[in-house]
Amino acid sequence: MTDSIEPGLSRRDFVQGAVSGAVLAAAPAAVMAASGEKNADKAAVLAQVPKMHAENVQRLQDWVALPSIAAENRNYPQGAEYMAKLAEAAGFSGVKIIPTSGKPGVFGRLDSGAKTTMAIYFMYDVKQFVPSEWSSPPLEARLVEKPGLGTVCMGRGAVNQKGPQNSFLGALMAFKATGKKLPVNLVLVCEGEEEIASPHFGEIVNSPDVFPHMKSCVGVMLPEASQGLDGSVQCDAGAKGVVELELVSSGESWGRGPKRDIHSSLEAQVDSPSWHLIQALNTLVEKDGHTPAVEGFFDKAKPLTDAQKKMVLAYAAAVPEATSKAEFGVDHWVHDLNWQDSLLRLYSQPTINIEGLVGGYTGPGGKTVLPHRAVAKIDMRLVPDMTAADTLAKLKAHLAKHGFGDIEVNMSGGYDPTQTDPNSKFFKAVLATFNKLGSPPLVVPRSPGSWPGYRFTSPPLSLPAGQFGLGHGTGAHAPDEYYLIDSKNPAIKGLDGAVASFVEFLYAMA
Repeated sequence: MTDSIEPGLSRRDFVQGAVSGAVLAAAPAAVMAASGEKNADKAAVLAQVPKMHAENVQRLQDWVALPSIAAENRNYPQGAEYMAKLAEAAGFSGVKIIPTSGKPGVFGRLDSGAKTTMAIYFMYDVKQFVPSEWSSPPLEARLVEKPGLGTVCMGRGAVNQKGPQNSFLGALMAFKATGKKLPVNLVLVCEGEEEIASPHFGEIVNSPDVFPHMKSCVGVMLPEASQGLDGSVQCDAGAKGVVELELVSSGESWGRGPKRDIHSSLEAQVDSPSWHLIQALNTLVEKDGHTPAVEGFFDKAKPLTDAQKKMVLAYAAAVPEATSKAEFGVDHWVHDLNWQDSLLRLYSQPTINIEGLVGGYTGPGGKTVLPHRAVAKIDMRLVPDMTAADTLAKLKAHLAKHGFGDIEVNMSGGYDPTQTDPNSKFFKAVLATFNKLGSPPLVVPRSPGSWPGYRFTSPPLSLPAGQFGLGHGTGAHAPDEYYLIDSKNPAIKGLDGAVASFVEFLYAMA
């Protein structure tokens, strides 16, 4: 034993620990024995992790090879069945495939007889991919060397979210292999439609097989690879909500323009559904081409509190602007804002984004047609206290008011924002574990991205929910997505370090 302070602990934490130690010294022998047994169990589990490295890598590679893609109706029910087998292998009992009006979910329990029960959120689906855009086949999950970083597993779903979820399963496998009981009970809730904005997730959470068990949980954890390329950790106290939809302009619905593609020379005498859609889209934003212009869009948007603004400014001071610009491949922020103001906008503002525009002929060369149909893929990100239903209604009302009531609005999925109290015991356990592991987190008000955590954080459950996990990966939704396996940077954890971090978190929650 040395006199040095453990990395990640402040002097105040160290002093408090010393006081706790003095109290324990005077505690009954039974208390000391129980504490010693717990520490011995944890040491045994952590020692097991590196022994299972190859097994954990292979499990991830096998999982990546089976992509469930809701938008393409690909590998259903196979994806749910595979998820159920993974859960059973990790020690969950009573594993059930939960049917919904869409893709099925998966539920399971791991009862170790502990006093504390925690829920785990998984998704088994992944985003679409175009193989020709990848430098390594997206379903082969090859181990690829990245200079300066180490060996990564490259494949669709590697970091979003199969890599972190596999690492959590690896932690449970280590408990199972050593015959040690988990320090907490677990409830697993998994869906297969996260990548299409979880349109039926409520049916899973509210199922009579699931909901009664959720009520006894102290919080909900989403496994994550939280470390950036510099080893820093961002910890989100929530997430924006989202509405995903299609806007469809067609000659059939409009009553003008052609009801089938016709020769482009007829544009002189026939209206264009494509231009009609573009004009409608132009009304959704202000002249800056960015700020939402839908009437009432900001009415329920709750501004950041002073405490939340301080979080953002602390993040801006800790993370170099140049690093983010290089990561995103941009040279300017919107309106040429400075770094701090751009981040305040990122975390506080709802948005309307065009994901894609499709209409007419887009192949090689030209094809002189006047298309009868054009489609825009739209997503809208929401902040508290906006709701998906109210925002969708405002968009429809806006289009009708501006003469575009004929345009079809087809919502494919969406949900409300997620918000968790940073002072909740669950969130404090997340922060404390990161600190203990030598990775002090940068706390931000919410993720600019989205996940359906509001199903947990809103009534009737009203549970804290958040992400946890060391490790690194990037490329979600993009080509060459990867999850770090063997790290050459001591500041960033590879697979074994990520697995070990989940072991530590389970003990922290106890």
